[in-house]
Amino acid sequence: MGKIIRYECRRLLCNKFFAGLLLVTLFYGWQTLTGATILGVSHTAPFSPWSFGDHLSRMLPLLWLGALFFLTFFTSEKARRTAVLTDAAPMSPRRYAMARCSAALAGTGLLALACLAEAAVFYGRYFGWYGWETLLSPALAVLVPSLVFALGSGWALGCVRPWLIFLWMPLPALLAALPLPEPLGLWNGSLFAQRPLALGTPDPAFSLPAGALAVQCALFLAGVALLATCPAGRRPHGAASPRGRTESV
Repeated sequence: MGKIIRYECRRLLCNKFFAGLLLVTLFYGWQTLTGATILGVSHTAPFSPWSFGDHLSRMLPLLWLGALFFLTFFTSEKARRTAVLTDAAPMSPRRYAMARCSAALAGTGLLALACLAEAAVFYGRYFGWYGWETLLSPALAVLVPSLVFALGSGWALGCVRPWLIFLWMPLPALLAALPLPEPLGLWNGSLFAQRPLALGTPDPAFSLPAGALAVQCALFLAGVALLATCPAGRRPHGAASPRGRTESV
């Protein structure tokens, strides 16, 4: 199992696509940090959890896109052709699917960590500020549920039709352009801009309303459930089994 995961991680990460996606993410992140985050959000400091959460909301569409692109490595036409060989391996289809999901999760995690490391460099360079532990709460609230749901829902859609993943990619960008209610405000950043003003104190402590917490918890659990259930005995649509190939010969 470990060897399969390492192989899939090398195949996913050691290529020009991942390098290009990483560069685009870092470039866009730096533009966001120096163009918007540096001004602060709703009279809070640029390095406050509110301003940092707003930055992560701006980065979410690109991180979501990267997570789904990783899944296309396993649902593409080439992947369906190689499924004939992998299905004939002694490892069960469920465990092989889990290995692929682990590789996609690793790639997504590296993109997210690169985004966080870039913000840390920005805060240290521009403000000499290193209290990064205070930014853990918005990072967990924004990134973990959203990206786990991206992988779970994308994997489920890819099991049905691979091209559905591409239709799913613009979702965060569409949500960012809509006036969302407060429970969904993490997706377009409106919660980070409005809640500090509603709390009525200068630079208030970071907190999320119960509705937003419930939505993010539901997304996280849904993503975990989809990742756990979809691989069970299922391959991407259109992949032929070795038994069927043998019988046709």
